[in-house]
Amino acid sequence: MLLLMFGIAGCSQNEKESNTEIAQNSVFQLNSNWENQDGQQMKLADLNGKTVVMAMIYTSCKTACPRLTAEMRDIERSLGKYDPKKVRLVLVSIDPEVDTPEKMKEYLKQNDFDGEQWLFLRGDESSTREFANVLSVKYKQISPIDFSHSNIISVFSDRGVLTFQKEGLNSDVNEIVTEVKKQLKNS
Repeated sequence: MLLLMFGIAGCSQNEKESNTEIAQNSVFQLNSNWENQDGQQMKLADLNGKTVVMAMIYTSCKTACPRLTAEMRDIERSLGKYDPKKVRLVLVSIDPEVDTPEKMKEYLKQNDFDGEQWLFLRGDESSTREFANVLSVKYKQISPIDFSHSNIISVFSDRGVLTFQKEGLNSDVNEIVTEVKKQLKNS
C-alpha cells in the first residue's frame, strides 16, 4: 500500500513537471533576444511556467494602441485575485527603434501598469517580424511616426502554446478572462 501511494505521488509530481516543459508548438521555442522595460535581456522561454496575455503595440500610437492597452488593463482587473507570479501581461513593441526601455517603462507607468506581472518587450526588426508572423499580427510603417497594424490580444498557456486570440477593438474582454482563468486552473 505504501509503495502504491509513493508511485501515485511520483506520477503526480512528474505530470506537474512536464506541464512546465516547453511544448513542441510553443512560442518559447523562438530563439530571439528581447529587451524589457528595465533594459534587461531575455528570451521568450524566460516566460515558461506563466500564463501569458500579449498584445503588440507601439508607444507613440494615438489610435488603436491606447484601446488595446485599455483592454489589457480591463483583463487584469477582471481577473480578480490571482497570483502575479503565474501571469505575465506583455506588451511587445512593433517600433523597437523608438520604443527604448525608458519609453516602455514610462508607458507602463502612465498606464498604471504596476507589478511584476507587467512586461514590455522590444526586439530587433527581424525578431519582431518573426514573432508578429507567428501571431498573425500584420504591421506596416506608413509614415516615420505611424504604423498600420492588426489589433490582436493573444493568450498562451504556461508552456507557451497559443490557446486563444481576439482580433478587433471592443471592450468585451470576458472571453479572454475566461481563457486566462482556465489556463491558470490547468497550470
